[in-house]
Amino acid sequence: MTSGTPGIDEKVLQYETFISEVLRQDLQKVLEQRDAVYEKIAQYLQLKNTIQSIQETDSKELKTDVDLGCNFYVQAHVPDASKICVAVGYGFFVEFTHAEALKFIEKKTNQLTEYTEVLTKDAAKIKANIRMVLEGLRELQGLKDLSETRRREVL
Repeated sequence: MTSGTPGIDEKVLQYETFISEVLRQDLQKVLEQRDAVYEKIAQYLQLKNTIQSIQETDSKELKTDVDLGCNFYVQAHVPDASKICVAVGYGFFVEFTHAEALKFIEKKTNQLTEYTEVLTKDAAKIKANIRMVLEGLRELQGLKDLSETRRREVL
C-alpha cells in the first residue's frame, strides 16, 4: 500500500476485503455449481450411451456390474431390460421405455446445458466486478496502469 491519507488506506482495505470475502467466494460458488451441473450432464450422457448399447444388442435380459459404493461392485441379472428407471430429480424415479428415456435425457441435457451457460455468464460478471474493483483500487492508490502484456488473469 502506498502511504497516503488514512481515509484512502481505509477504503483500500475495505475494497480488498470485499474482493476476498465476497466476490472471490461468490465466483467459487458459481464455478462449483457449474461443475456439479456438468457432472449431471455427464451422468445423463453415460446413461444415454448405455441405453443405446442395450438397444444395439437387442436382448431382453441384461447382466451387469452394479456399483454399491466405494467402488464395490456386485453382479446383477436383469430379466427384462425393456424398461429403465431414470432419476428425474428430487429423489423421484420414473420407469421409461428406452425411447422415452432417450427423449427425456435429450430434454434434460438441453435444460442443464442452458443452465451452465447462465452460470458461465454469472461467473464472467463476477470476474468483471473483481476487475473493476481492482481498477478502482489502482486509481485510489495512484498506481499507473500495467501494459496489456504484463497483466495476468484475475483468477
